Amino acid sequence: MLLNIGMQFGHYSDNNIPRLKYTDEFVRYKINSSGYRCPEWSPLPEGKKNVVILGCSHTYGVGLEEKQVWVDQLFTLVDQTRLRFWNLGSPGASGDKIVRILYSTEKILFPKLIIICWPLWSRRERLEKNVINLVNNDSRLKLENDETDLNNFLKNVFFVEKFAEKVGAKTFHCFADFNIHNIPNVNVLNTTSLKHCWPEWSVWKNEKEKRVDINWPSRALDGVHYGVEHHTVFANLFYNKFQSKLK
Repeated sequence: MLLNIGMQFGHYSDNNIPRLKYTDEFVRYKINSSGYRCPEWSPLPEGKKNVVILGCSHTYGVGLEEKQVWVDQLFTLVDQTRLRFWNLGSPGASGDKIVRILYSTEKILFPKLIIICWPLWSRRERLEKNVINLVNNDSRLKLENDETDLNNFLKNVFFVEKFAEKVGAKTFHCFADFNIHNIPNVNVLNTTSLKHCWPEWSVWKNEKEKRVDINWPSRALDGVHYGVEHHTVFANLFYNKFQSKLK
């Protein structure tokens, strides 16, 4: 009975995942009634552990068809009889928004595994009457710098880890773009990012498929976001590092 009791403080809630509104002309995305690229969560199916995946447009999969996004490709590698994936990627999301979405899942998805693909640290979320995503060259970011970006990121990691501690979940961290950080005492893929994982290059001559010069970019259908080659390599790298813990 207590699980049905929720809290609401401004834009923060533990039982009301914020609605997502996103469309473009490149892909007809298959979304649920809340706007996310995952099944409906009401009513929540029984059985299996719920895996919540959070991130920005790269995790949502802007410009990519179904089954091309790294989240979908990772799902094909795990034990699907034990795990159920919920892709809560949100285009334009900051680390602040990721934390807010995560906390909203507590009494809806009851996550037992949490995977976060962190976006650019320079982004912020401004909570006024409506939520404003501050990205790129927004003038309201002019007072931020590398140190405030890093510490805001670490603040959000702390909030994620404390949430996981409270609900008894395992966490996994990875990175979408330039910002990569060796977070101590957590599961983190810190050797590369979704941006940098492709093309692959091997120092071993017998790995001929990874010793081919590639002079063309891999792009999604929008011509901006990373293409399916990035997502395939990234999903495999993530699985190879954490496969024994993804259960």
